[in-house]
Amino acid sequence: MSGMEIEFDVEATMRDGTVLRADVYRPTGDGPWPVLVHRTPYDRRVSIQSVLDPYIAASRGYMLVHQDSRGRLRSEGEWLPFTYEVEDGYDTVRWAAGLPGSNGVVGMIGASYTGNTQWAAALAKPPELRAISPQITWSDPSDGLHFRGGAIELGLNGWWSLMTGAGEIAARAQDPAQAGAALASLAADYDGLVPAGYWELPAGELPAVARHGAPDIGVRRALADPVNADGATIAGKHSSVEAAALNSGGWFDVFLQGTLDNHTAMAALGKPTRLIVGPWSHLSKSGSFGAVAGETNFGLASAHGSIAFNEQQLSWFDHWIKGVDNGVDTAPPVKIFVMGTNQWRDESEWPLTRAVDTPWYLGADATLTPGSPTAEQTPDSYRYDPADPVRTRGGNLVMALEYPAGQFDQAAIEQRPDVLVYTSEPLTEDLEVTGRVRVRLHAATDAPTTDWVARLCDVGTDGISRNLCDGIQRVQAVPGEPGEYEIDLWSTSNVFLAGHRIRVQITSSNFPRWDRNLNTGDPATMRPAQQTIFHDAARPSHVILPVVPPTP
Repeated sequence: MSGMEIEFDVEATMRDGTVLRADVYRPTGDGPWPVLVHRTPYDRRVSIQSVLDPYIAASRGYMLVHQDSRGRLRSEGEWLPFTYEVEDGYDTVRWAAGLPGSNGVVGMIGASYTGNTQWAAALAKPPELRAISPQITWSDPSDGLHFRGGAIELGLNGWWSLMTGAGEIAARAQDPAQAGAALASLAADYDGLVPAGYWELPAGELPAVARHGAPDIGVRRALADPVNADGATIAGKHSSVEAAALNSGGWFDVFLQGTLDNHTAMAALGKPTRLIVGPWSHLSKSGSFGAVAGETNFGLASAHGSIAFNEQQLSWFDHWIKGVDNGVDTAPPVKIFVMGTNQWRDESEWPLTRAVDTPWYLGADATLTPGSPTAEQTPDSYRYDPADPVRTRGGNLVMALEYPAGQFDQAAIEQRPDVLVYTSEPLTEDLEVTGRVRVRLHAATDAPTTDWVARLCDVGTDGISRNLCDGIQRVQAVPGEPGEYEIDLWSTSNVFLAGHRIRVQITSSNFPRWDRNLNTGDPATMRPAQQTIFHDAARPSHVILPVVPPTP
């Protein structure tokens, strides 16, 4: 092969007659070649380089198909997120397998929404689809896409829906003047999300999005009827997948747990799957010079380029599509970046069976200890006011750009009176935490409904508290009656170095990442709530850390 040829706006007709358009990249030469398909709502010509360099792929003997999904850019039809991706994915794979130059074997690539379009196609089982490489995508939309712990993923919904809404407005405008005015109005709402849009009520209808007549990410439909989320759901359906799956994600990605869950489900079924997780966020710009997530530079070794990520993808396809005996099927199936020591490590499984769930207990005087309380202790309390919520400061998110993802100094958060902080003594030796983190909280509120938010932090010898993972749980409560609640903080991999301290924050909001609980049950009426946290012998609130024993 000496080059590459590109054919623009190639038409594929779906089963209902809708025409979707794609650009086809072919290596020059005799062929035939296997095909890699990328189906995107974000403009195929803009996003092409972000998932796999077409020049590298062509040089390795692959055709690439980059297609605008239904109702987007140059493709016909109605744009309604996740509604048509299973059928369109199946039809597109079969069409791509029959393109001139194709050898009839297909793989798929993509990230985020386009990671989900791969899973959607794989669920339909087109016979030509042999392998997929979904990056930073979810499994259960109620756990990171639409909702988290019962709260709305407000930050993501507002930002994403207005971003994609621009294309919808342009498509339905009757004339340039109308389009210009509509886009200017939408741009004003996009720019005003932080000072105004995120604060508008009701959060489930998000007026900043609804007034433009474009669909949101699916929150409104899921609230109306949870069945409407089925098109975005992969969880519980992996038994239908026959394609080999290379899953990749980031410790600070908004869909981290979905990436882990997709791999775990495939592995439990004995299906070919691999997992790569780095210290990356959803919009990570790690490049080849190191990965910066928030305020933390995890170093050159953490970058995509340091593990030759493009090569990892192509080796995956070489084996499962071309049949190359390159050891992909016998190599360790898990590669994770362990923060703290900042090193990559291969593992034979996820989660790690050698990790021991170890409780650390919240105690009096803001302590965090491995020993459970043995006596009565005065509970802690704070006042949560939804009119003045705790602001988002880093974490697993993608939302208005004023709120970047990743690891940040938590000092401003921890100084608030509505944030309780529990901290261990300095560690005498390194402590590795790798796996899923949970908080079991004994608490009471004087409101009929409220939220509990927990965050795990690593406090360095410099005294800076840096966030690792967090979670939220929306609860219905009997006012004044203590209850036991479990908060899922998702997963992490971090070594708390000797001299560092473990810290847990407890509060009731993380806004505007998640919508505020108004403490009333009414979506438009708010009131403050008095919150009480117990940590005595009968009600031992604690964090559960998956501790990995040191290697002898």
